[in-house]
Amino acid sequence: MSELQNIKARFGIIGNYSALNRALEKSIQVAPTDISVLVMGESGVGKEFIPKIIHSLSHRKHMPYIVVNCGAIPEGTIDSELFGHEKGAFTGATSTRKGYFEVADGGSIFLDEVGELPLQTQVRLLRVLESGEFMKVGSSVVQKTNVRIVAATNVNMLKAIQDGRFREDLYYRLNTVQIDMPPLRERKGDIHLLFRKFAIDFAEKYRMPEVYLTQDAVHYIEKYPFPGNVRQLRNLVEQITVVEQRREITSEILGQYISTVSTAPMLINSSHKGQTDFKNEREIMYKILFDMRNDINDLKNLTSELIKNKETSGLSHQEKILINRIYPPASQSSTSNQNSLLYFDNKTDTANESTILSNNTPHNSYEDVEEIEVEETKAKSLSLQNNERDLIIKALEKHKGRRNKAAEELGISQRTLYRKIKQYKLED
Repeated sequence: MSELQNIKARFGIIGNYSALNRALEKSIQVAPTDISVLVMGESGVGKEFIPKIIHSLSHRKHMPYIVVNCGAIPEGTIDSELFGHEKGAFTGATSTRKGYFEVADGGSIFLDEVGELPLQTQVRLLRVLESGEFMKVGSSVVQKTNVRIVAATNVNMLKAIQDGRFREDLYYRLNTVQIDMPPLRERKGDIHLLFRKFAIDFAEKYRMPEVYLTQDAVHYIEKYPFPGNVRQLRNLVEQITVVEQRREITSEILGQYISTVSTAPMLINSSHKGQTDFKNEREIMYKILFDMRNDINDLKNLTSELIKNKETSGLSHQEKILINRIYPPASQSSTSNQNSLLYFDNKTDTANESTILSNNTPHNSYEDVEEIEVEETKAKSLSLQNNERDLIIKALEKHKGRRNKAAEELGISQRTLYRKIKQYKLED
């Protein structure tokens, strides 16, 4: 058995896709060295396996291996978590604390979601990479550490550099070797293999018979794009194993579960090139709102033109009154023809207006309906903060307060979600 096959068997990696094999081979090749590695790929593709493989095959394998989720640590405490702090360095620092870089001395650190690091922390990390030196928060004493850093991100790093959210020098220091993990939609031949692997695992876990796919279900699942990648497929198999009574899964049964997942609301469209940030999300929402307003104005103009082009003789008495209510005479002062369709100077029409409207029209006039709709649009659609707050509340309720799931649902990082929860005072 080759070394590649041994690694797959050891870490439970399923698949024979060429890009996957290439990523694993690069991991094996760089493992004996101490150069830094940057793992790129969409969320859920299994990036966390790469640093484990690298550490297990390196000369540091008997030393500490620490995983740090940079997106899950609040911005105000991440420096303390990574580099430690002295007693009294800030409120609540009642004792001296070692950071991850001090604890992992001689071993390896996996920095997951490294693209979410604050700029101040990026400066500190760059110094560690270049000289192995760092200082605890609140200390002026320089300490040394000897760690192997493997980082991972699903962010488009070049775009983040252009936007000023990530340091270019740190990017090239981390990206000595880049390993790209392919998305599941490109590994169509591996999807059924992964399904069978997860089906066996969950059958053993829940002590239930193993589920299996019919041939039409295999074709169905291979055509599905799986935006959540391997993580989504694993959750899908677990759900089917527990919930479904039948062990034979057809395309119809499979479609019921997949359609439920695929129709979940998404605020941000993520791709393998990276995930858009919150600023871009806000720009998209503004654009949608402005487009809606333009559509409403176009519709009103079109209605006006249709009324103007209509023959007066073809209108009933009720229609004339309704038109005057929609387009009042005062707004038509520039009209040269006082007998035009939009202004009927008829005392009989005015005298009978209230009777006709009460008998032949709904409770609210067209003008009233128009005002209500415009006010609702302004109050609801244009209140971006309210919409944003409501979406966050709904996501947290849907996932029963699990912030990592809510952040994934909303398409934002956990750190951004924490900041928004604090901003809108949703801690309770």
